[in-house]
Amino acid sequence: MTYKFDLLVDSCCDLSYELLQETGIRKISMTIQLDGKEYLDDFQETLDYEWFMSELKNGATPTTSQINIGNYLDIFRDYASGNQPLLYVCFSSGLSGSYNNALTALAMLEEESGSSVPITIVDSLAASLGEGLIIENVLSLRRQKKELSEVLDWLQTNIPRVHSWVTVDDLKHLERGGRISKTSAMLGSMIKVKPTICMNAEGKLINTGKVRGRKHSLDKIVELTKDTIENETTQDILIAYAGDEESGEALKRILEEKINVQSVSVRRMGPTIASHTGYGALAIFSFGKEK
Repeated sequence: MTYKFDLLVDSCCDLSYELLQETGIRKISMTIQLDGKEYLDDFQETLDYEWFMSELKNGATPTTSQINIGNYLDIFRDYASGNQPLLYVCFSSGLSGSYNNALTALAMLEEESGSSVPITIVDSLAASLGEGLIIENVLSLRRQKKELSEVLDWLQTNIPRVHSWVTVDDLKHLERGGRISKTSAMLGSMIKVKPTICMNAEGKLINTGKVRGRKHSLDKIVELTKDTIENETTQDILIAYAGDEESGEALKRILEEKINVQSVSVRRMGPTIASHTGYGALAIFSFGKEK
């Protein structure tokens, strides 16, 4: 099917490979380094999700790399002729340099071609299925044959309305990423403290509190979602889980008891994001009050 614009996404949006195939979305991948080897986070086309999560559960500490300028140029050059516009909804600039690399690649291509290139790069200020939630709505607008300008207006209005509430089960990944101190991580693990985290208006992760015990942490992120959500009866809320699907389903049950939403979908948190949250992380994504 021919659309008014092509769509590019990166692997931090945590959408499924099957959805990308069905809708003709173009993809670009982050890379993960683990035990001296490099893996492509290719929406689990080749990377074994269960294997990767078992590695995390057993104490692996992978690192990730932002998307480089050359990788963006490889895709962007297809649009240098100007025949088809491309929209790229990018992983939050508050968490990665990928957004700035994409802008640099576009500027280089325009200088190389001597003219403007019909590529629009939008900072989602989101991660995981927060980014995915935005993209799924863009897909819906594209199916409705909306003009790119209309989609950009929607993005400007709704990106600040995406709420992401996260809890992690393993504090060492937050400590490694500089979110908490080594001492706090050690003490927190001893007394089973579970922090709650959100994405702020600048697309950065911030700690918002802590509770003791897994059950209380699930109750807390549901409560925070309830406090910020708007028009809940028309919303499709997304839950992401890092390896622990059973806890994701438990979170869904709690959410459905507390909030009257249209639907709740429980999906995998992708390897890149899970590398920073650790095994057992859970997150709820919804539209709500502007941040």
